[in-house]
Amino acid sequence: MTSVKLMTVDEVANYLNKPRSWVYGNWKAEQIPFRKVGQPLRCRPADLEKWLDCQN
Repeated sequence: MTSVKLMTVDEVANYLNKPRSWVYGNWKAEQIPFRKVGQPLRCRPADLEKWLDCQN
């Protein structure tokens, strides 16, 4: 079983070319596929790709 590196909010913001504050402020409304790991938000790269594919 290979482990997938989960993306941080900063990594997702860089990937989306958005400010970190935008990601924090909009992740629920935009349904960005974050999971809480303890307190921090994390996202699987494959889930982020699927989410991007579904955006208009």
